[in-house]
Order: sequence, then structure tokens, then C-alpha cells
Amino acid sequence: MMLVMIGLLACHSPGEGLTLEELQDPETCAECHPDHHSQWSGSMHAYASEDPIFRALNEKGQEETEGGLGDFCVQCHAPLAVELGLTTDGLDLDSVPDHLRGITCYYCHQIESVTDDHNNPLQLAMDRTMRGALRDPIDNEAHPTAYSALLDRDEAESSHACGSCHDIVTPLGAHIERTHLEWKDSLFSQPLFGLNCGSCHMSGRDGVAAEVEGVPLRRIHDHSMPGMDLAVTPFPEAGAQRAAVQEILDDTVVSFLCVQPPTGDTSLAVVSLENVAGGHYFPSGATADRRVWVELVAYSGDQIVWSSGDVAADEPLLGREETDPDLWRLHSTLLDVAGEPTHDFWEAADIDYGELLVVQTTLDPTDPTYVQTHRSHNYLIRGGGFDRVTLAVKARPVPLDLIDSLIAEGRLAPEIRDEIPTFTLGPTMLEWTADVPVNSGSLACVPEAPPASASAGTSP
Repeated sequence: MMLVMIGLLACHSPGEGLTLEELQDPETCAECHPDHHSQWSGSMHAYASEDPIFRALNEKGQEETEGGLGDFCVQCHAPLAVELGLTTDGLDLDSVPDHLRGITCYYCHQIESVTDDHNNPLQLAMDRTMRGALRDPIDNEAHPTAYSALLDRDEAESSHACGSCHDIVTPLGAHIERTHLEWKDSLFSQPLFGLNCGSCHMSGRDGVAAEVEGVPLRRIHDHSMPGMDLAVTPFPEAGAQRAAVQEILDDTVVSFLCVQPPTGDTSLAVVSLENVAGGHYFPSGATADRRVWVELVAYSGDQIVWSSGDVAADEPLLGREETDPDLWRLHSTLLDVAGEPTHDFWEAADIDYGELLVVQTTLDPTDPTYVQTHRSHNYLIRGGGFDRVTLAVKARPVPLDLIDSLIAEGRLAPEIRDEIPTFTLGPTMLEWTADVPVNSGSLACVPEAPPASASAGTSP
């Protein structure tokens, strides 16, 4: 209670208000905005320049380009530190004060304009006025306030502010992250839907924007901003952040499973996946580093008789096709100037897409502009004699083979490997059993009405 009272006094104490330096420290924000600060403190925004995987890749990129990478990474991962001239390449982040690392409260609430659509073109006011989504902010003693559509999740401008950091184009021209472009070309960005980045990643609730006497109830927004990544070292709000990531993943994809009942040694199974709620492709973001795959397992009683994608939590997907030719993976691949796959984004000149698309233009499949958002994959279940088949979609934010290479190069602590999560998308979990009725295409499906592409003639 004493800490709360101290915070309340600090919120509306008389005087000239908070200094610029005080406003740049998120701990100052916590005094009046404890809920927002707590949510942000566990977010990947707060973790952006602490992440050892980011630091390892930035270090490798700087070495291999002999410093040519410059601020390419750190301009998004520690933008305020770059703005203040405290780092130019991210190799000296340990010398930057803690409160100026990551994407901070001050950084976002100082956005004044967006001058381009990728690689962080945000222009900051760098003043004491904190901009936000409230059209009628309450006067206060701490700092001036102003409304900005760039911070209002109900306005399309806010997606441009978010997206300009979440769209990345390499020096060689590869558009390796394109979440904003995916959204902008989708039905979600159109007035009919009007769903912006914050609509999904900053859920709303009724509450007070500041813990100050006299502040009215308003619609306020969560600042944990979950996506797919998680902190891999001890960090605040870890449990809440993981639960938020799981929830947003669970809302994105639905699955369909059709199986040809076994009559011999080989049976056909068709898996269909559809991106129903992602306002962008799935997966999105650093898609070359995402690992999404389908786990399909056939049983006779409790005995596994055949499987694909049955990957252990500590097993990389790289090379899995050699023993699992049916494996279905969903992610993109970076290509160098010779068209060869590369893990190193600074070598990327192109990208080979492999994700689930987002709804574009129309929901009407008879419309010529309709884009099919589901994909299907055929499996040949070998061995026969099964009476049950289970399906689940799995997701990892980063590939274990990348982690292994960074560990082998001495850039990453070995214990980080154990912290890489593998998510199961709950609503994609289905079970086919022998009593499911067969449809006109000789397949038995769960649910009973799969996409039209799930038929015995479908090709992967």
C-alpha cells in the first residue's frame, strides 16, 4: 500500500512535471501506469535488445560484413538508444543504460510520423508530450498529453506505425519480414473489417489509463503484445506472456483431417489447414526462422504404426525429410544471390514463401479475386491395420539447427537450447477413428465438412 501511495503522490505532485530523462525511463511510467508497465515489462518489446539470439546474430552479421551491417538490426531492437546516439551497431549494448534498451514506453509514445513502410522509418518528437489513443486525455502534472492516430488501435494509421518496424528489407533487397504488407493487402485492413495490429495484439478492456484520482473508466489496451517469440532467459511476466502467445496462436488456424479407411497396406490421408483469424500470413514475422509443421500419427490401439512430424521437443526439423518424406512444414526460406538457401539474413537476396495466406479482397470463393487461404497435403499411411489417426499443428519461434550453429560458434550459451518452446495449436488437434462415416469421395473426415480440396484426388 505504501508503494502505491508513493506512486500516486508522484503522479500528481505539483511542480513542472517530469523531466525528459525521467520520461525516458519505463520505471517512471510504472508509477502512474502500473498495469501497462507490468504487461510491457514481459513483452518482446522490452526484451528486444536483451535477447541473446538477437545479439548472437547481430554479432555474427557484423563480423561477416566487416561492420557493413551497421544499425540494420539495432535500429528496431534498441531504437531509442540509436536515436540518442548511444549505439551504432548494437555490439556495445551492455554499455547502454538498461532503461534505454529495447522498445520502450517513451519510444512508442513519441512517434510523430511514419515516413516509409519498412526498416523503422519512424520519426520521433523527442519532447515531453506523451502521445496516445485517448482523444480527451486528462490534464496532469507529470507530462503534457496528446491524441495520436498512430497510437490508436482503432485507426489504420496505428498499423502503419507498428508495421514499419515489422517489415524488413535486407540490403540486397529481400523482403524477409512483411507482416505489415500482408495485413495491408488483406481483407482485415479494409473498412468492412477495420482490424488493425492492435485489434489482435493489444486486446481491450474497461479500466483506468492511469492510477490517479479522478481518472474515468475508459477502454484501455493490453501492452504485452504477444506474437510467437518468448524470452529465453529469466524475464518478468514469463508465465503470462507464454499464456498470451498460446492464446493468440490458438485463435489463428483451423484444421481438417480426411482418412481413407484401411483396406490394404497403404491408405490416403489428407490434411487441410486454413488461416482463419490471422490478419497476415501464418506464420508471419521472421518466417525463415519460424518452424511450423504438422504432426500426424496412426495407431492400432495404443501402438503407433505410422507417423509423420512426430518430432521430439529437442529435435531439429532440419534433415528430418530424409527419414520422414511426408513431413509438411510451413515457413519461408531465405535465398542468397545464387538462389541457394541461407540462414544469414545479410546474405538474403530473395525469399521462397511457404506460409498459409491471409484472406484478401473477398470471402466469396466464386469471386475472381478470391485467394484460397487453406492448403492441403496428402499423406500415404503405410502398414495398414490402424484404427485411429491424430493430428496437431506444432510451432517453434526459432529453429533448433540455428541455435545449435550459434552454440557451436561460441556465440550462444548451450542452456538457451532448452528454453526454445514448441507450441501445439490446440484447436488444430483432431482425432479420426474408424467409426467416422465415409463421404462420397471415399474419405472419412473430421470435421465432417472439410474444404473442397480435401478429396482423394488432391495433390500435396
